[in-house]
Amino acid sequence: MVHRITERLGGLAFGGDYNPEQWDKHVWQEDDLLMREARVNLVTVGVFSWALLEPEEGSYDFGWLDAHLDRLHAAAVAVDLATPTASPPPWFTLAYPEALTVTADGIRLTHGSRDTYCLAAPAYRRAAARIAGALAERYGDHPAVCMWHVHNEYATVCHCDRAAAAFRVWLRHKYRTLDALNEAWGTAFWSQRYGSWEQILPPRATQWHHNPGHTLDWRRFFSDETLAAYREQRDAIRAHSDRPVTTNLMLPAYQVLDLWKFGREVDFVGIDHYPDAPGVDAAADIAFGGDRARSFGAGKPWLLIEQGTNTVYTSDGTLGKEPGDILRHTMGHIARGSEGALFFQWRQSRAGAELWHSAIVPHAGPDTRIFREASATGAAVARLGELAGSTVRARAAVLHDADVWWALDNRGLPHTGSGHHDSLRRAHRALWNAGVTTDFAHPADDLARYPVVLAPSLYLLSDASATALRRYVAQGGTLLVECFAGAVDEHHHARLGGYPAAPLRETLGIRVEEYRPLAAAQSLELSDGTRGTYWSEVLRLEGATPIASYTSGMLAGQAAVTHHQFGKGSAWYLSTRLEDDAYAALLGQVLAAAGVGPEIADAPPGVEAVRRHADDGRSWLFLLNHSDTDQRLPVTGHDLLTDEPVGQQGLALPARGAAVLRQG
Repeated sequence: MVHRITERLGGLAFGGDYNPEQWDKHVWQEDDLLMREARVNLVTVGVFSWALLEPEEGSYDFGWLDAHLDRLHAAAVAVDLATPTASPPPWFTLAYPEALTVTADGIRLTHGSRDTYCLAAPAYRRAAARIAGALAERYGDHPAVCMWHVHNEYATVCHCDRAAAAFRVWLRHKYRTLDALNEAWGTAFWSQRYGSWEQILPPRATQWHHNPGHTLDWRRFFSDETLAAYREQRDAIRAHSDRPVTTNLMLPAYQVLDLWKFGREVDFVGIDHYPDAPGVDAAADIAFGGDRARSFGAGKPWLLIEQGTNTVYTSDGTLGKEPGDILRHTMGHIARGSEGALFFQWRQSRAGAELWHSAIVPHAGPDTRIFREASATGAAVARLGELAGSTVRARAAVLHDADVWWALDNRGLPHTGSGHHDSLRRAHRALWNAGVTTDFAHPADDLARYPVVLAPSLYLLSDASATALRRYVAQGGTLLVECFAGAVDEHHHARLGGYPAAPLRETLGIRVEEYRPLAAAQSLELSDGTRGTYWSEVLRLEGATPIASYTSGMLAGQAAVTHHQFGKGSAWYLSTRLEDDAYAALLGQVLAAAGVGPEIADAPPGVEAVRRHADDGRSWLFLLNHSDTDQRLPVTGHDLLTDEPVGQQGLALPARGAAVLRQG
């Protein structure tokens, strides 16, 4: 069953985390009025309320929550009821100190923050499932409850003895025998052969490099352990409630979860997203996050559960957003399929570790730019109810695999600048700049619906995935593969006989004989006048045609960029990292050869165009102007945000403005 929040709300969601327990009756009364003014129809309640809900083990106090759910329902505000398990109460950690997190350095953390628990600790798992079940038993049919939200931003990894024991259980299930494990991990190297299961520990702090097979399986294990913890709470809820269940996934530059697996288990995908740069970079990052969220559910709906009204996290600190950003950022997520937009949080906290986190109602109160812009955004979202159930159709895909991400986290690689996340963002940004709406896909997926597929970071590649890519191109697809691809298999064993994996070598029409990483300040000129950075390779052509060659050093005259007709399709290979303009030009060639163009031809710089489609032939064109210049676009339709027709004269889109045109 497809679970759509919009069906329960009668439109798109708008609101955010609500923590009434931090305030008194006078503030609650004001909240009722202000939520109506801001067009809030969904709030998340209870995320960090474990100590109030269960003040002593097994003893519950639901009276305060009863009152707030009844009050919100009377105000026509639905509730995303969260389980509070991301922040165990003080009594729990005193009673079960063995359930506290242990770092890779062997340090046991103490209570005093959020996320201080071990997901593999039986005491924690029992307590988490118990509170989830108790909440569902009491509120499973409450008319205010629209959805359930398990935990909050799963991300804590523990290296304690209980995690070690659970890891060994996982390994026994996967490998069955120690011989199979020793072969998979290559333990003949460095005298690491295991003679009993009890000898195996988590990859804790050690003298030098970890065994890459060991660390890769550890990452896989902890993702599976986290998913098992989620399922226990989900199933405890489902025993008492038919409302959809999800969790809020984080999509930052680190990743401890296999998000494809989570996408299969949630009723709909929920994400939190905070840009890490201001301006147009924030807009591109929102597109990156939205396209990933839409993809992980493989057709399921998705919802933005957290964003900040005035929060941009950068290496220099937390920056504020510019006027108009709240609306455009919200529209950016909805354009890419979100069933609405929620914020963290409704009212800015006056105390606690996140008292400076932005909110819809800031410390200064409702007579502020932030509240006025948020309220205007709520009104805009309310006008988009007719989009409910519509979908986004991508014309390109970027390959995304948690195993690759984790394998590239190893310290023993030839180059330290080969991170999976940065490569994904770079490829997606180039497609975003080209105006092409993009999905993310796993290498083993059926990719036939995409005219173009990019593989910017495919260091680890299983035989099954390599065969799937071969089939995709043979059947007519266009594939662009970038350097250091298919170098190892799923056990992190090097490919012998030349890189990449044999089915992909055949598809690309090349064989890589040698990797030659470049120094940080080094670059190589190519025959077409562009320059390669970071990496280079010695290629042998086995059917491919050179597009550009290296011009100096031992690689002079050897192919750097290739193209190969294979079956009904074509495959491109890039053996270095091109500078941004050159990369965009190469991608332009690939897109043109596949017949893929932007949503709007010749859109002005800074204008983003994304379309949502309904099954009845209608569509809605989102137009977001991220520039400081007014733009006129040759489009027609009915703008839902202004409720005005747009005729043959086209649309006047103001600087930093947005429009949503109904067409068809």
